[in-house]
Amino acid sequence: MRRPLLLALLITGTFAHAQKNLHEKAIVVDTHNDVLSSATMKGLNIEDDLRGKTHSDINRFRRGGIDLQVFSIFCDEKYGKGTAFNYALREIDSLDAIVARNPARMMAVNTVADLRTAVRKRLVGAMKGVEGGHMIEDSMLYLDSLYKRGARYLTLTWNNSTSWASSAWDETYFDQGKPTPIKQKGLNDFGRQVVRHMNELGMLVDLSHVGKQTFFDALAASTKPVLVSHSCVYAICPVPRNLTDEQIIAIGKNGGVIHLNFYSGFLDSSFNRRREAFQDSHKGEVDSLKATGMPSYSIDEWISRKYAEEAEQLRPGMNLLLDHLDHIVRLIGVNHVGLGSDFDGIDSSPLDLNGVEDMPNITSALLLRGYSKKDIRKILGGNFIRLLKANER
Repeated sequence: MRRPLLLALLITGTFAHAQKNLHEKAIVVDTHNDVLSSATMKGLNIEDDLRGKTHSDINRFRRGGIDLQVFSIFCDEKYGKGTAFNYALREIDSLDAIVARNPARMMAVNTVADLRTAVRKRLVGAMKGVEGGHMIEDSMLYLDSLYKRGARYLTLTWNNSTSWASSAWDETYFDQGKPTPIKQKGLNDFGRQVVRHMNELGMLVDLSHVGKQTFFDALAASTKPVLVSHSCVYAICPVPRNLTDEQIIAIGKNGGVIHLNFYSGFLDSSFNRRREAFQDSHKGEVDSLKATGMPSYSIDEWISRKYAEEAEQLRPGMNLLLDHLDHIVRLIGVNHVGLGSDFDGIDSSPLDLNGVEDMPNITSALLLRGYSKKDIRKILGGNFIRLLKANER
């Protein structure tokens, strides 16, 4: 064997060992996963091997080295008064039952102390985050109930606005003069009360999905550092769901943390154009699905699964995820960024991030980018732990 090849193999082996050791010793947190709504509520069981069906299952959480997975409690805009809160409770019941059946693999986590216990016992910590303020149905009592059932963040809106907060999509349509259910942007008095009550409870205020006015109104109302559970950078990929530099800088001043979404359409500015061309090539099927009333995100998932090889060609490289991370770090520092994959809530992720089992690939990529081990531990989970502790009563 020639000396340069031997040296390369030694270097490669040393790097792989360093990456594996770092990932195993770090506390790895993912702040957003939709497997409950996309799989569990449809009859799939994350206790089983769901490869090829989902991004996630319990064994793959463990292979990915995930110490804390925040499970999204989610229903879309079709649920409202009289249905949304009860659906949230059903999802919470489902997760609690899964955890109870798997004491050797999982445990419920509501506090930093709980998380440290889970890490010590080498269990996957399961935390709940409610994705969409419509699930409190304009009731502080329902908000209290969700907190008591273990919800540790509330995303103030999903894509749909509430009576008290406007979403990113609705604010965008409002500014463009398009039809939208909102009459004004931002939080009203009840919305500000919701934020202040969440601060009192010790419940993280999540500003993913919210409109820009709601974002700044919530920052002004909150006395605690806030969460952005699954969003990316507008300057790199200009879609309404991503954060402008102004918003990123405001998060830094607040002491909050932005957790990056793995969705290709929030990472790659050319992805939506390429996907439109892909869907146009299957226009007949897409139109038929629209005619049934299927929501657009479900149509995207259905078409991507049926024509998997074509969809695979649309995926960007993982380097783009790191570009978004670098941008935030340059603006506000490494203490304000983390990971919020949105696995099982997205139909396309970057290459080399096929599911929760691939989280160690991010550690490798961070090392190759020159991030220190200390900073990588912050990105993987340390920053979220600081945020959770700052919000605890």
